[in-house]
Amino acid sequence: MEEQNKEQQHNIEHKKVEPKKNIKQILLEFYDKKYKQLLIIPFLILFFSLAQIGYQVYKTGDFIKKDVSLKGGVTITIPYDKDVDTKQLEKLISSKFQENEVIVRTLSSAGAVAGIIVQADIDGNDNAKVKSLLHSIETSLKINLSEVNYGIETIGSSLGASFFRASLRALILAFILMGLVVFIYFRTFVPSLAVVIAAFSDMAFALAVVNILGVRVGTAGIAAFLMVIGYSVDTDILLTVRVLKRKEGTVMDRIISSIKTGMTETITAMVAVIVAMTVTHSDVIRQIMLILLIGLIADIFNTWIQNVGLLRMYVERKAKKGINI
Repeated sequence: MEEQNKEQQHNIEHKKVEPKKNIKQILLEFYDKKYKQLLIIPFLILFFSLAQIGYQVYKTGDFIKKDVSLKGGVTITIPYDKDVDTKQLEKLISSKFQENEVIVRTLSSAGAVAGIIVQADIDGNDNAKVKSLLHSIETSLKINLSEVNYGIETIGSSLGASFFRASLRALILAFILMGLVVFIYFRTFVPSLAVVIAAFSDMAFALAVVNILGVRVGTAGIAAFLMVIGYSVDTDILLTVRVLKRKEGTVMDRIISSIKTGMTETITAMVAVIVAMTVTHSDVIRQIMLILLIGLIADIFNTWIQNVGLLRMYVERKAKKGINI
């Protein structure tokens, strides 16, 4: 009985001297032990992203909202230095072109309105419709276009469709070549597949969010998706190389080292993108930066949860077979 009391007293004293864990240690421990459960998060995000894209196809017949550069139409740029309600102007013009989509944007310079851009998916070869559009702009803005140096750009529907097909082929080809390079470099199926899945998940999430936000994607937007592939593969290869190729420390030590380097890169890129979005007056650059920002956010989950989880499962399975990684 006395020995039992001494043992209980020793356990109590041992508990008292055990240091408390801080938040960082608790999170790291959770991240280390619950990596399989955490895989639910990125795969749920991927599922909902694909569901949104599927709904977009069902509703509109296309997986993105195209702007005039991809589906054809007319773009009119008008010098204008007065404040204007673009939504109201859009409604006024759209009321006369109910079968067409009309978009009105402003051009800014040094924080002030410098012009107005009106886009409509009408046939540029239909002179009557083009003249009607110009007249509608004159009426809505109460200006005489013959007195200003406005510009008009016409893209035929067949040319716009050709741009879209070419851009889509370039995107698919880039993704396939990226996958081939990864498979050739690592020469192992699961780690290579994890990199490809992460890059695909980044693109799917970015596309779904762009659709939800109602962004009309142009040729510049397609280029932004190509850049998302590059950023995604960069962090995924960094992680995979350190986990599989390096031998110092434990697997978890190598993962944490990768996170420190990779997150530094990602946060730096995000800051640069946000600054560019803030200072630019170009809608084209703003669209590119927006897609990049969404892709970078997605990459945090898909690299440091999804890819990490798949890699650890692969390494543990090899370890059980007695194969050192």
